[in-house]
Amino acid sequence: MDVSHIPILGFAAYSGTGKTTLLTQLIPLLKVQCLRIGLIKHSHHNFEIDKPGKDSYRHREAGASPVMVSSRFRRAVIWERSEPSEPSLLEELSYFDKAGLDLILVEGFKREPFPKIELHRPSLGKPLLFPEDDSIIAIASDDKFLATIKLPVFDLNRPAQIADFIVNRFLTDDPD
Repeated sequence: MDVSHIPILGFAAYSGTGKTTLLTQLIPLLKVQCLRIGLIKHSHHNFEIDKPGKDSYRHREAGASPVMVSSRFRRAVIWERSEPSEPSLLEELSYFDKAGLDLILVEGFKREPFPKIELHRPSLGKPLLFPEDDSIIAIASDDKFLATIKLPVFDLNRPAQIADFIVNRFLTDDPD
């Protein structure tokens, strides 16, 4: 799924595994390496980023789409889908401003074919994804038995290990 020259790396896991927690720990570690990071998060739920009663909410409810809210601090654009449908990562990337980025991290879209690190907690009782997904390039887990797997395996509770892998292995042409 090469949509640009910017590397895309996903984090795939079942709900409750800790994707968001890990990403909020990884992003600062990658930023100290002077990497400019973008992020796309997939949600299976309906969500609101706008609040009832606010002007932008009222504009959207009246039928405007897209609606852009802009200030000197940030910008947000809200599009309503004409028909409810699951988004694809490729479609979302086409709307994502990649200017100036060194890396795009993706939370979710676990069934799509692009490089991903799988997060796995056996205590949740869910199976590993990697046997069925050859896009998984590494595993982060809190289970020691995974050391026998033929992929890089990291301690899910040591985000510096994962950041090191991203910087020194994923973002380089040298696979070793």
